[in-house]
Amino acid sequence: MEGATKNRSVRVLIAEDEAHIRTVLRAIMTALGAEIVGEAADGEDAVALAAQMRPHIVLLDIIMPRLTGDAALERILAGDPHVVAIMMTAQDTLEAVRRCLDLGARDYILKSNRAEEIFRLLREAWPTYVEEALGGGAA
Repeated sequence: MEGATKNRSVRVLIAEDEAHIRTVLRAIMTALGAEIVGEAADGEDAVALAAQMRPHIVLLDIIMPRLTGDAALERILAGDPHVVAIMMTAQDTLEAVRRCLDLGARDYILKSNRAEEIFRLLREAWPTYVEEALGGGAA
């Protein structure tokens, strides 16, 4: 299947301050066939890893230590505007989500969802994310 072949070349960075959520996201991304190129527990590390590892897709928590997710998003996209950014938030405040989408995030997921629901949401959107990430010139 062409999609499965493409998935193997999709490089993903996970930026989330809660270790157990990173573990869940790593398992989900691996199940989708992605290559995890880095994990960050704060926004500063996320920006540094994004510049170093050049991921196609970034899963980025909005509320993180040292640098907020929206500030990290802005810096990551300034370095590579082709990155597909998916925001993760425990807070579904419309203002925070809208700000991230306005900055260039592709989507957002509530991390208060059960792991099965997060998997379902990511699996359903995955082909679109992959097409945007690999078709958008990211390498």
